[in-house]
Amino acid sequence: MSTQVHAELTADQVEQISEDLDEPEWLTETRLDAFEALDDLDMPDVITTPGREWTNLDALDYETLVDPLDYAQEKDRVTAEGVDVLEWSEALAEHGDLIEEHFGSVVDPQRDFLTALSTALFSAGTVVYVPEGVDAEDVKVRTTMNSRSLFNYTLVIAEESSSVTILERQATGDDAKPVEEGRYYSGVVEAIAGENASIQYGALQNLSEETYNFQVKRGHTSRYSSVDWIEGNLGSRLTKTSVETRLLGDSSESQIVGAFFGHEDQHFDLGSRVWHEEENTTADLVTRGVLKDSARSVYEGVQDVGREAWNTSSYQRENTLMLSDESEADASPKLIINNHDTEASHSATVGQVDEEDLFYMTSRSIDEEVAKNLLVEGFFVPVLEEVAVDELRDDLEEKVATRLRE
Repeated sequence: MSTQVHAELTADQVEQISEDLDEPEWLTETRLDAFEALDDLDMPDVITTPGREWTNLDALDYETLVDPLDYAQEKDRVTAEGVDVLEWSEALAEHGDLIEEHFGSVVDPQRDFLTALSTALFSAGTVVYVPEGVDAEDVKVRTTMNSRSLFNYTLVIAEESSSVTILERQATGDDAKPVEEGRYYSGVVEAIAGENASIQYGALQNLSEETYNFQVKRGHTSRYSSVDWIEGNLGSRLTKTSVETRLLGDSSESQIVGAFFGHEDQHFDLGSRVWHEEENTTADLVTRGVLKDSARSVYEGVQDVGREAWNTSSYQRENTLMLSDESEADASPKLIINNHDTEASHSATVGQVDEEDLFYMTSRSIDEEVAKNLLVEGFFVPVLEEVAVDELRDDLEEKVATRLRE
């Protein structure tokens, strides 16, 4: 069982956050239930590989990191025609019944200790509501963290025969006060796709490198619908993320695309998971990452095929490139198949820059450092080609190039 997260965290503080956001009684009670459950909940599962547990979440000093009533932030939202992109209080006023129906229906508010903590304390909320038949692109949400801790929540609801593309950015503000002990960011995203609906959610995390980052993104599909995730991780000191889709509808689909680049002593613990629960479902999980200096990464991808998931197609591949002898990486791809009518594959590789490729380029008068950078940029191309959001792809390419030249 977990220990108390914050010696001074009280139910009164949880109620104060709820009152500040003008929330209804049912949501205040949901927060308080999550708060009361903290002492009985375990930390999230961390990825283990033979002989090693990579991430020790219990070791973090949450008492220092979390300040419940200090949630200074800037939130920029860009909507599209026909779509509601609303801050939390406004969304509750306009779509209260819809939020009550779906809040906590995808991500269990008491799933684990850190998710329950986020449920109790979230202050940065956004609701994206896409009515039936609306097609929307270029919805944008930018969160700038200016406090020691920040708890973010996003709810996406796409009704029947609608579609939406969302780009989320997370960063630390230039005006944020320096902290020696570190910062803590938590994000929960719930995405619900109605029949024949499509949700594409791209996120770029570039938080300051004294930040501990915990995020859960999870989607549910209906018949003929899709939920796609694009996940870019560049910032933070330690990142623990889980990106998941439950394929609950016949002929539904999901793609989970990930890219990360760690340097110095950054640590990435990254999970992707898809559950095939109905017939004719398709999933594609693809992740690529680069590590240099003493950065570390561990990846776990799980494809879970249920007994009733006839005619399943599920694919997974993960590749990590290490640019130094001090960096560390591992991967744990998994297939759980309970249905013989399944086409599935999984693969993972960890390696270094190919010496023959490097020799070929340097023998043609290309400087070795330039050649290595070009090879790394080329390494990311297969995953960047999967990023359908042009702006996110351009941002990732630019930030990768910048990090290579640091």
